[in-house]
Amino acid sequence: MKNPIKFIQEVKQEAFKVTWPTGKETVQGALMVFAMAVVMSLFFLLLDQVLKFFLELLLKVSL
Repeated sequence: MKNPIKFIQEVKQEAFKVTWPTGKETVQGALMVFAMAVVMSLFFLLLDQVLKFFLELLLKVSL
């Protein structure tokens, strides 16, 4: 990097070329992430309960 000032100017130029998401797109993306987090947590809760049930059943049979 021979000229740091030129580098910073080029970084600024590239930043202006970026198509930034709108506020609506940002909110939609955040809601999708939240929804998927809820869905996955419910899935793992259900999986945990099913495995717990079978494990308890197995332990009762073996004792």
